[in-house]
Amino acid sequence: MTTETITADAAGTWRTGDLTVNRIGLGAMRLTGSAAFHLGTPSDRTRSIAVLRRAVELGVNHIDTAAFYFSALRSANELINSALSPYPDELLIAAKVGPYRDYRGEWGAAARPDQLRGHVEENLRQLGRDHLDLVYLRRMRQDSVAEHFGALAELREEGLIRHLGLSDVQPRHLAEARAIAPVVSVQNRFGLGLSTPAADELLRLCGEQGIAFVPFYAIAGERGERGAAEDRDEAVAAVAAAHGVTPTQIRTAWTLHQGPHVLAIPGTGDPDHLVQNVAAGAIRLTGQELARLDALHAGAA
Repeated sequence: MTTETITADAAGTWRTGDLTVNRIGLGAMRLTGSAAFHLGTPSDRTRSIAVLRRAVELGVNHIDTAAFYFSALRSANELINSALSPYPDELLIAAKVGPYRDYRGEWGAAARPDQLRGHVEENLRQLGRDHLDLVYLRRMRQDSVAEHFGALAELREEGLIRHLGLSDVQPRHLAEARAIAPVVSVQNRFGLGLSTPAADELLRLCGEQGIAFVPFYAIAGERGERGAAEDRDEAVAAVAAAHGVTPTQIRTAWTLHQGPHVLAIPGTGDPDHLVQNVAAGAIRLTGQELARLDALHAGAA
């Protein structure tokens, strides 16, 4: 499968609030270095900026980031600002708030509702914007999201935030938030062979309610923030060989096949991997291939 000229629109589009995005986007966390959140080798700044600019050239118009995406010497938001500002009108930049890291990189306690304004403003400063297109409340084990989500809803009313989303939640949290303000997107951990009953239910609910479902770590499996491991699953490898692509591309394609409301945000700091990730949006799995992969997914649940 030729990847050089495949662009993000090959995956189709989804309307997130009043913004239409291509279903293949970019997660910004891996732009900062080898150890993601931690103090590993910083990324090459020039290369990371080149990845961002190439992503936009390839039609990526949905970038997922956060102020707490930083490693030694590198900040995802600063890289995005340097690479892409002034921003294209069609570009949706989504940020997350809730978790907190101090200037040394150490994780602090989850933000209180009254601290969320400061977290939103931090993202605004770093990105050089006067509003954020989409802000996710990342739930930090709270039983209720009402107070935190309500604080973000107030910032939406003030114009600092355009749209609201939820991350790492259960179906009851979605219902709770929707009673306060519109929810346009949900981020939960989900991928081929990696799911939970809550994520499966949210996938269904979001489809029924016209809400985007955005899996994170969809191609990383159990490795999570450490990145995608070599895929040794025979079913995935066989489907990949049939299409002449990588197993990672098949995992992304399977994710997109879960519904028109599913958006992929594979992260990378490698220009070649970026091209492969975008090209995965053009892969069309057959019914037989989907059945084989679905069986793998069900067996791992």
